[in-house]
Amino acid sequence: METLLVERNDGIVTVTMNRPEKKNAVNAVMWQELFEVFRAIRDNPDDRAVVLTGAGGAFCSGAELGVVGAGPPRHGLATMRNVNEVILTLHELPQPTIAKVGGVAAGAGCNLALGCDLIVASDAARFSQIFVRRGLSVDAGGTWLLPRLIGLHKAKELALFGDIISAADAKEMGLVNRVVPAAELDSFVADWAGRLAAGPPISMAQTKRMLNASTERSMVDALHDEATAQTVNFGTQDTPEAIAAFMAKRPPTFNGR
Repeated sequence: METLLVERNDGIVTVTMNRPEKKNAVNAVMWQELFEVFRAIRDNPDDRAVVLTGAGGAFCSGAELGVVGAGPPRHGLATMRNVNEVILTLHELPQPTIAKVGGVAAGAGCNLALGCDLIVASDAARFSQIFVRRGLSVDAGGTWLLPRLIGLHKAKELALFGDIISAADAKEMGLVNRVVPAAELDSFVADWAGRLAAGPPISMAQTKRMLNASTERSMVDALHDEATAQTVNFGTQDTPEAIAAFMAKRPPTFNGR
């Protein structure tokens, strides 16, 4: 691919945004390639966990605004549909996803990170909803993600000022799960991704889906969903395997069937 590196190892797919000379800014080609990669991951049962990261130290500095207007004329809504397809496909992946953020994550790049299930940042990482500084409104799912992650007033603070915040501040307000020294970022994420890849994919996919929908569901709806999910789990090979492994005092081996 022109803008991405995709590596597969022991059920873990690492997707690296690879435009380090632009701090991995997303251009039209990268949006298309992200969409294609996420769809391929979605449909591949051998892909058990996903790590999204950036090359050259940065995570992603956002959309490459300098190329707006290049190429054939295109309505802005058509461009935004491409962006939205990527964000929604990432959100709906059945596999658990980790954003590994080593440096700057700004604008759409910040919201690509927030769209992952878990975020691990180095102590050198920085985050910004920089849109307002460019005369833009928040996009790439930020208006949906931010209030759910940190509450409405904090979301407005980040969105309306566009300040750049440290990894420590991001963790304090609930934007990221863990902040680790830069030298430990790779090993920490590898450990988490390995644990996720070894987990039961059907039950984790159902849990992820229900948690994503939780703020829009009543308690009654949530309980019905949980009952259905557990019924599905007991019909798989993974739940009996987990019980047998527990009884035999051995690690389970999940096959997603």
